[in-house]
Amino acid sequence: MKVLFLSKKNDVHSEKALKHLNQFGWEVTSCVGVWGDKLPTDAQTWEGDLIISYLSRWVVPESLLVKAKVGAINFHPAPPEYPGIGCINFALYNNEGTFGATCHHMLSKVDTGKIIKVKRFPVYEKDNIQSLLERTYDYQLSLFYDVMDQFYSEHSFPVSTEVWSREAYTRKEFNELFEITKEMDEVEFNKRVRAISFGGYQPWIEIHGKKFYYKPE
Repeated sequence: MKVLFLSKKNDVHSEKALKHLNQFGWEVTSCVGVWGDKLPTDAQTWEGDLIISYLSRWVVPESLLVKAKVGAINFHPAPPEYPGIGCINFALYNNEGTFGATCHHMLSKVDTGKIIKVKRFPVYEKDNIQSLLERTYDYQLSLFYDVMDQFYSEHSFPVSTEVWSREAYTRKEFNELFEITKEMDEVEFNKRVRAISFGGYQPWIEIHGKKFYYKPE
């Protein structure tokens, strides 16, 4: 098996997934990156059997997808109810009781391919972005082990009856979640703070053409 593994740079979970993959004895080409990186030459010129996208920072182009003889799969850090970006943020904003991770076949349009398997877990009242992100990554790694072990032993992927429930969240929708206004009530304000506040990322309000950022205590 010739495999192309696309993942996130300096990420413990991605490194564990790659280590597990290498145990199968396949010929694995690994490319890691951060947001904004150009797709590496090794990926652009690759030809083989299977493409695996795991927290990848690239949208895999159709020109590369067609080079995978067996297929191309993605591990998405959210359940089928949350395709696209900002999934954890929107789940917290919507006060979801469960979340999860999804493995699916890749098409040129992001988060639209047939679903292979989903793993779900509870969201707790005191969860914030960091705690939910950490748990999501743990479950996604467990999902990776399940899917790839089955593929290694049975030469086939699981088949799920689940489907994507909406169009992918866009960058525009994600950016709009940051904005607060004087007209928002306390409930809406608190929902946005919970969904967005993480390190240097904070909700903001525009006054006289200037942005002022909320600083939580």
